[in-house]
Amino acid sequence: MTSKNNPLPNAEDLLKSIASQLAPSLKANTALVGIESGGVWLMQRLLNLLAKPIAQYGVEHGTLDVSFYRDDYAKRGLKSENRPSQIGFDVEGKHIILIDDVFYTGRTTRAAMNELFDYGRPASISLVALINRGGRELPITPQISGASISLDANQHLQLVQNPDNTLSLMLNVSET
Repeated sequence: MTSKNNPLPNAEDLLKSIASQLAPSLKANTALVGIESGGVWLMQRLLNLLAKPIAQYGVEHGTLDVSFYRDDYAKRGLKSENRPSQIGFDVEGKHIILIDDVFYTGRTTRAAMNELFDYGRPASISLVALINRGGRELPITPQISGASISLDANQHLQLVQNPDNTLSLMLNVSET
């Protein structure tokens, strides 16, 4: 884990690292699924970075918006930018690679798995996260992550898509 005083890592460099770690996991009967919104941005970029093995193995892809599956839906409510999930392939028996931007408690991942099972029973589910910020509350952890960072509970890491389509990280601090 890095120190809170260090500058944030470069999201573009982390994305390239994830691509090289992910490449050996791509095989026939694999699908990439991005979790809205940052995970979808990452997945779209990974589709380009890994175009050759994705084409070679016929890797399919889709998106999930897990808003309705979260266990804190009553507290958080509905986000204004909700998008419908788009899983245009048969999940049954697929090796699913979930992609998210920042892994924190594991609750978003749990919600994504719940929604995936509504589409069918995957053969396996793996998790890729750009950042693992610690704070896990469930027995879920990314199999691949670009970096691990320790943050206080009042610090929130956000992936930002810049006007030139590059990605960067932004740290927000809320009052406790």
